[in-house]
Formats: sequence, C-alpha cells, structure tokens
Amino acid sequence: MRERRSDIPILANWFLERLAPERNASVTSAAMKALLAYEWPGNVRELENCLERAVALGDQKLIDLSDLPPSIARLEAPEKATRFEMSASADPTTTDLEDIERATIRRVFAQVNGDKALAGKMLGISRATLYRKLKRYNIGLREQPNSATLQ
Repeated sequence: MRERRSDIPILANWFLERLAPERNASVTSAAMKALLAYEWPGNVRELENCLERAVALGDQKLIDLSDLPPSIARLEAPEKATRFEMSASADPTTTDLEDIERATIRRVFAQVNGDKALAGKMLGISRATLYRKLKRYNIGLREQPNSATLQ
C-alpha cells in the first residue's frame, strides 16, 4: 500500500460498504489525509482492521480523525494531538477514563450482540483483558439478585 497510495480511498470505501452497508459510512477528508499519510506496515489487513474499529466505535455515518487509532490520526493534525496532550496533563481523573472505557466497551459489546471474541478483536484487547473489564464494569453479566430487589 505504501507504493499504491491511490488505492487507499478505493479500499477504504470498499471496506466501509462491506462493514456497514446499512450506514452508508464515508471518510472525512481529514481522516482520508491521515490514512494516506500512514505507512501501513500491516498492509491491507491493517487498513481493514482500522476501519472496522472506526465503524464499531463511531456514532456517525462519517469516519473522522477521532474514530481512527491515535497512531494514524496524529499524522494528519499534530497540533490537535498537542492540544490533547496538554489537556490530558491537566489532571484527568481515573473516574473519567473509566467512564469512557466502560461506555466504549458497552457500546461495542452491544454492537456485536455479546460476542466476546469479536468485541475483544474490535477493541484491540485480548480476550482475558476483555473478560476482566467486563467483570470490573459488570457488563454482559446476568442481573444480580440484589440489584433486582432495589428497583
């Protein structure tokens, strides 16, 4: 792909049509610039995984820089990465990060209808890590008897 960058937009559209046919998803120009600037050491398979992740984690019909992995997104807009790093160092609490992680895992878990292997793959974490996080955040587990009586 490094030698045939002109294929990246065509491949990206093909993957999006296959991954989310009902959404008619497309890639913004900023995100496409980042995809074109990336070296793609994993070749076509890495592009497919990147777009699969963006479709799973994104809420819109548009794949934007924020939907791409940080290693790719920062190639397009290093000034945005710098602003993020500065705001991130302004004392983020673990609770905020945990809330974001919990929401992301819930959304992906719901999208794959509880398929743990696929959820782990889409999140880019091992199955063991996914199980640990599901247990930690009480995601996908049966209702606890105590929680049913509280309602």
